[in-house]
Amino acid sequence: MFETLLLNFLFILFPVLIVVIFFENRANRYNNKILVFMSAVTMILCIAKPIKLEMGFIYDLRYVPFILVALFGGYRNVLPLYLILNVYRLYIGGAGIIPSFLFSTAVLLIVPFLSKWFIRQSANRRIVSATFIAALTMGIYLIILGVMKGTLDRQFWTLTFYALTTHVGVMSIIMILIEQIITNIRNRDRILQSERLNVVSELAASVSHEIRNPLTVTSGFLQLLNKSGNITPEEKGYVELSLQELTRAEKIVSDYLSFAKPQSGNMVFSNMLTEAEYTKNIIMPFATIHKVDVQFHFTNTLNTSYDKNQIQQCLINLYKNGIEAMKEKEGGTLTIQISENKQNIIISIRDTGVGMTKEEISRLGKPYYSTKEEGTGLGMLMVYSTVDKLKGDIEVESEKGRGTTFLITIPAGDPSP
Repeated sequence: MFETLLLNFLFILFPVLIVVIFFENRANRYNNKILVFMSAVTMILCIAKPIKLEMGFIYDLRYVPFILVALFGGYRNVLPLYLILNVYRLYIGGAGIIPSFLFSTAVLLIVPFLSKWFIRQSANRRIVSATFIAALTMGIYLIILGVMKGTLDRQFWTLTFYALTTHVGVMSIIMILIEQIITNIRNRDRILQSERLNVVSELAASVSHEIRNPLTVTSGFLQLLNKSGNITPEEKGYVELSLQELTRAEKIVSDYLSFAKPQSGNMVFSNMLTEAEYTKNIIMPFATIHKVDVQFHFTNTLNTSYDKNQIQQCLINLYKNGIEAMKEKEGGTLTIQISENKQNIIISIRDTGVGMTKEEISRLGKPYYSTKEEGTGLGMLMVYSTVDKLKGDIEVESEKGRGTTFLITIPAGDPSP
């Protein structure tokens, strides 16, 4: 029994190892199909090599990969497993075909329904939830088996003990491994994004400093020239126009410098209410033009230190992107919600626009990438840079044709010294 148990565990561990070795560092649209295929192979192997107890009962771990795919992948990914499971079970034959079909159908109808809720949970809650679901499904199966058997003798309780402990133990171990892989991938992506932002910040600081020097010198000479009495009124107009353009150029350089570091003169310690209301009012005319209804909700009481200009520009960029995403649909709703959760400030910006693919989401915040034809990507780069400076996190949920949600989590902090 112990040998077949280990063998079943290795079958289930196989897809996890394959992902770590070959696919952890690769973003590929075929990854889901490969994982479903490997889960199907795992399920078939578990059925083919069941765990045999001394009293004659047999059971297997086929529902561990089945439940995992249902929770992480939803109906679309688990349906092929359901078909493969029942076709292979029919091929094997035996008295358990009908109970297996009915039970797998019940799991198919119920468990994937929890997928969206499950994915939104924290890592620890996902581990507990998956383990509980595995124990619950196996418990229900055993109860049905006991009712069909008619007598709950010692052999039945022995089967119940081994089946439940095995499913709980294996599901717990596999979920811990999966969550560790997810954590490693997120940490790696966060480090890579921070490195990109640091490079952009250093470049911005360097370029801004070098450009400011000649601008300052040129502005000084033009001001002296403007005071001269030897130039004509027409020439004086040209000088004043040149000074205005130099002032505008210095403003652009200052805005570009905001990529490098927060400006001490702009630092505040607040709950972002002032910045949120200001940016909402700024964006209202733009929203009205594009027939977008703006819904604003603010319930945050937590404070943190931030550069108010950067936060304002960050929010404006996200609002503007959301409104522009609804152009093709000739209107929609932009929902802005700023709340708190434990010691985190939560900023949720949701639109009902055209949405994005997973590949487009994965490239957001990278230099010079934009989903708009005329876009430069610097707006989203500024958003990610600002949130990164606040040690925050950005999650993006989107569906083509349904809209996009930006969820920004910023930890509350103490006033800067």
